[in-house]
Amino acid sequence: MGTIQLLRRAYFAYNPDVEKDPELRRVQQERDLYRKLLELGTTNEIEPFLEEALAVVATLTGARRGYLELRSKGSSGDRVSWMARGCSDEDIAALRAQLSTGVIAQALATGQTISTVSALNDPRFRDLGSVRKNQIEAVLCTPIGADPPFGLLYLQDREVPGPFSEEDRLRAETFGRYIAAFADRLLLLRRRREESDATRPYRRLVGADRLVGHSVALAKVLHQVSLVAPVNVSVLLSGPTGSGKTLIARLIHDNSARAAKPFVELNCATLPEPLIESELFGAHAGAHSTAPRRLPGKVEAAEGGTLFLDEVSELALNAQAKLLQLLQSKEYYPLGSPRPMLADVRIVAATNSDLKAAVARKTFREDLFYRLQVLPLRVPSLAERRDDLAALAGFFCDQACDMHHLSRLQLSSAAVRAVENAEWAGNVRELANGIQAAAIRAAAENALFIEPQHLFPDAKDGERVGERVTFQGATRHFQSQLLEQTLEAKGWNITETAAALDLTRSHVYNLIHAFGLEKKRP
Repeated sequence: MGTIQLLRRAYFAYNPDVEKDPELRRVQQERDLYRKLLELGTTNEIEPFLEEALAVVATLTGARRGYLELRSKGSSGDRVSWMARGCSDEDIAALRAQLSTGVIAQALATGQTISTVSALNDPRFRDLGSVRKNQIEAVLCTPIGADPPFGLLYLQDREVPGPFSEEDRLRAETFGRYIAAFADRLLLLRRRREESDATRPYRRLVGADRLVGHSVALAKVLHQVSLVAPVNVSVLLSGPTGSGKTLIARLIHDNSARAAKPFVELNCATLPEPLIESELFGAHAGAHSTAPRRLPGKVEAAEGGTLFLDEVSELALNAQAKLLQLLQSKEYYPLGSPRPMLADVRIVAATNSDLKAAVARKTFREDLFYRLQVLPLRVPSLAERRDDLAALAGFFCDQACDMHHLSRLQLSSAAVRAVENAEWAGNVRELANGIQAAAIRAAAENALFIEPQHLFPDAKDGERVGERVTFQGATRHFQSQLLEQTLEAKGWNITETAAALDLTRSHVYNLIHAFGLEKKRP
């Protein structure tokens, strides 16, 4: 029976008495299978796809343990993506050991599904050490793809004791065929993304796995990190609030000769002026009212490593003078100490202010400015990294689900467009907080996808949050109104609208979808 016939049959199979009719129950299960297959087809990332696919097929077959693996060839060799379910680390190691021998090896070698009631009693497998050690009983293993297979689906043991049925085998094979088609598309998407990833050459140099994105702007930052990290001189990071300067500072430290030593951070804007010097340089007992005993400072804590001074423009002039002395002589005086202390630290400073303007206003020392910016590095705003928005949003979505123990969520295509077309004045930090809030809202509705209304819940233009008008909301409201007015003036001619607004036609279409605009009926 073909897929269309099965879908039609499944569609008309609903019946309140379905549990009483085995045939109707089977058709309903087939309907659920195809519905879940269609949902899987909308996934654009490998890992969520593997997780959802394995969960579906394990549930349908009643498998207690499962393993799903895909392999793709790339410029740096084979790349393996896998997902396990109901398995301990030891179980996974045993399963992966079967890639060269055992049930999995035979399925891959023959291209045929292997099904056994009990691997322990099957003459083909009973003498294998992994089978005896793990007391493996019912097994169902089907290859994914053909000539040769590029993946495999392995199911072991059942929730209800007994063998996998012939129906389970057919479902697994059907699922494997669909997974092959979907996986082929996902692997191709990933290969294309990697080939167009401007950051790839520099990631190999600095090991920047924690930095999400592939834009040219991010590639420039990583290139600069690869140049400044090995050199033992001060670095000044500039860039807007929330752009990721702390992450870049740590990346510089991790790629320096000081990586094994401490990375110590001090935000100069969070402490009152009287405490800055004590916090930075330490204090002897009795040096001030809050020092009943000797207090080590951040400079001492960072000995041999890196001291990261965030918002360095907020340092008081007295503290600036002491910092300058540290940079010049490698010596500093703790408060109340008559003798200097030697320090072996590297200073990485960061600011979102214009330090040259601060020098002109006499609020920042000129000599300190030039000492700090031996190697200046600018961290771009999110507006300069538009190509990274979708990847960052997906990353923060996964992070929010893990942090708050939510069911796995994805951003819908409309939500991704909304993210890409919004203005994130707070940069990466604002985006992370916005996605986290959206994930919580979506999970509260038991939704499978984050939608634009979860991101911007306060009316379609998102212009108000409570009684406060946000910069982002006002910008979206203005963009939406301008686009709608221009569309109406041009009779919804996309080409003329794009020309009038100096946009590409594709961007106009994306904005229409993101703002939910519709042509008014006459």
